[in-house]
Amino acid sequence: MTEALYVKQCLLLIEERLNWGPAKNWANYDFEKLSSLIEDKTAVVLSVTTLKRIWGKVRYDHSPTLTTLNTLARFLDYEDWRSFEKSVNILPVSIPEIREEEYEATADKKIANGKRSLKIAVRVSFVSVLLLFVVSLLIFSSRKDPVKKIDNAKYKFSANKVISEGVPNSVVFTYDASASPTDSVYIVQTWDIRRKTRVSKNNNKHSAIYYYPGYFRTKLIVDNTIVSTHDLQISSDGWLCLAENDPVPLYFKKEDYQKKDRIEIDKSILEKYNISLNPNPPKIRFFNQRDLGDLMNDNFIFETTLKNEFNDGINSCQYVEVLIQCKDDIIIIPLAAKACVGDMHLYAAGIELKSKESDLSGFGADLNQWTTLKVETKDKKMDFFVNNVLATSLVFPDAPTGIVGLQYRFSGVGAVRNTWFENKNGRIVMD
Repeated sequence: MTEALYVKQCLLLIEERLNWGPAKNWANYDFEKLSSLIEDKTAVVLSVTTLKRIWGKVRYDHSPTLTTLNTLARFLDYEDWRSFEKSVNILPVSIPEIREEEYEATADKKIANGKRSLKIAVRVSFVSVLLLFVVSLLIFSSRKDPVKKIDNAKYKFSANKVISEGVPNSVVFTYDASASPTDSVYIVQTWDIRRKTRVSKNNNKHSAIYYYPGYFRTKLIVDNTIVSTHDLQISSDGWLCLAENDPVPLYFKKEDYQKKDRIEIDKSILEKYNISLNPNPPKIRFFNQRDLGDLMNDNFIFETTLKNEFNDGINSCQYVEVLIQCKDDIIIIPLAAKACVGDMHLYAAGIELKSKESDLSGFGADLNQWTTLKVETKDKKMDFFVNNVLATSLVFPDAPTGIVGLQYRFSGVGAVRNTWFENKNGRIVMD
């Protein structure tokens, strides 16, 4: 059981470093974030499924591979798993001694005790044999030959958009992975490591269609190691409004939503496209993605005014999310009807606030009326205001990164106006 104890100690140390609370309470999002953190630090991808297996969230009857263990060790600043084992002290676990029963006065009780001791001895022997078998299995399955180090310089990776702006947009990836020691070669087209596409190491082209705007750190992965990345921005060509649909969203025409003083999708537009509000209102998305120069998420001011006048049926809470999208991060700000502030989540560059644990009542508003949201950030300290009233404040932990655009998430209908960013170089109006 020694190997398993080291793994357990390693997981506890990672939990302690993350300070997210016990892993038994982690959600899928937490494992996604951990996968990203491990990737950033070690350049090795451990999938969400792999992490869940290690932490016992998903049943799996095999021990972690040496590659996985080496990656976890490097995440904790050790050279590899062997170095971790040498540096961490694990107290050996011994089988507790079986206390000798006191002999009773009568012969019958002595015989009964003798039978009981024999049964205990048999059980202990069986457990000992089982433990030895498990230890042998763990050592055999986890001790594999060292993985050959991947030389990133031997690989090439780039991406070219077919059109300069707008969606849908096709991207042609050019790569050279001929030096790969295995056939395990993948291209990751978005931030989501799970959405990876296997490609042939003997080819050099791969094409993909992007249906949504965004800023994507695409990756070439060889044998679970990221060998090259390429930043790719799919802009929206001004304001873009769409209704979510799988696999291809419904794009509204600019003349439908571009009004003189606002951007808006209302009931009349939905009727034009034969979209019903009941029983399930459509998921409406507004985007404005483009190059915003030196606008950074650690020092900026943002303001927007919005409303969502549809509060019938299942949309009685009128949930709205405003996303400030960054190159390597995101800020997600919730708004809702005042009666529904008990189930909200705010995420800002590495810190998450949940209404079940934090007071987010300040993000409740009458969304049938124009509602103003403002974010003032100085040296990573963020103040959030709703209708000029402070809703909450926080200091985010992630490294500063550039802001690349906005996204609004409505249910049914939505409208936005008077939207801008500001930094030391002046104001950027999102028009």
